Amino acid sequence: MSATRFYATGKRKSAIAKVWLSEGSGEIKVNGCAVEDYFTVDTAREMIFQPLSVTECENKFDFMIKVTGGGVSGQAGAVRHGISKVLQEYNAELRGALKKAGFITRDARIKERKKYGQRGARARYQFSKR
Repeated sequence: MSATRFYATGKRKSAIAKVWLSEGSGEIKVNGCAVEDYFTVDTAREMIFQPLSVTECENKFDFMIKVTGGGVSGQAGAVRHGISKVLQEYNAELRGALKKAGFITRDARIKERKKYGQRGARARYQFSKR
């Protein structure tokens, strides 16, 4: 691995991705596995490679990613967010293309908490007249 490494954290829903970037041949490891092995869903894999295709950085960098929490879709979104942020840290000129594509903005939607006296976050218990 190269001596210069860059770090960024990506988040989506309840998933958190820690992303390290180093110059290399385009290898992406997620929790010690290859991307194809960790993310078996095609749409999740496509989501991860979007920032690289927008900035035309395929096969230039190696990524080591640790992702926790959430489900497949949330983890893929967190990885995309983390890759976008670390590319921006590597080269500030890439920010324009990433921001225009909407990859810099964190998707802040999280599950709303259940309130006491209710069935769920918004769902109420059914009213009984008798």
